[in-house]
Amino acid sequence: MLTMKDIIRDGHPTLRAKAKDVTLPLSEEDRNTLLAMREFLINSQDEDMASKYGLRSGVGLAAPQINISKKMIAVYLPDDGNGKSYDLMLVNPKIMSHSIQEAYLPTGEGCLSVDENIPGLVHRKNRITVKATDIDGKEVKLRLKGYPAVVLQHEIDHINGIMFYDHIDSNNPLQPHDDAVEV
Repeated sequence: MLTMKDIIRDGHPTLRAKAKDVTLPLSEEDRNTLLAMREFLINSQDEDMASKYGLRSGVGLAAPQINISKKMIAVYLPDDGNGKSYDLMLVNPKIMSHSIQEAYLPTGEGCLSVDENIPGLVHRKNRITVKATDIDGKEVKLRLKGYPAVVLQHEIDHINGIMFYDHIDSNNPLQPHDDAVEV
């Protein structure tokens, strides 16, 4: 079972490296890694488990965050605020298209690999289309909007060596861009 001690922290070189493509079909080891990442997210959102194991709550996790430089992400979002849920284990995810309109979380973003609170708005695309392979080796195409789109972009950034705070405007960290929507 993954715990916070398995999650590498800001400053670790793996977080800034571009992750490698995952060979398909998935190896048993890669499958188990994805399942462990998903399990961490589920446990982190369960009050009792989080308390027992000292887990910080998370909705997404990328393999580089557990020091595995491979393009694998897990997202567990039981409710996106619009009645939809997402339980994703994706390999080699790629954003194929996106909207011009931006979106941001009014409270900014957090990250399991970043211990301190970094204030500032992180502008991302409001709508994205992602192509990936799921844990069963099936190609999937996801069209996401709002919060789920923000979560996936955050995790895809991780496999590209990008941290959320790289998107914060240092001159105007709390200033929303024109036409950006709050999610």
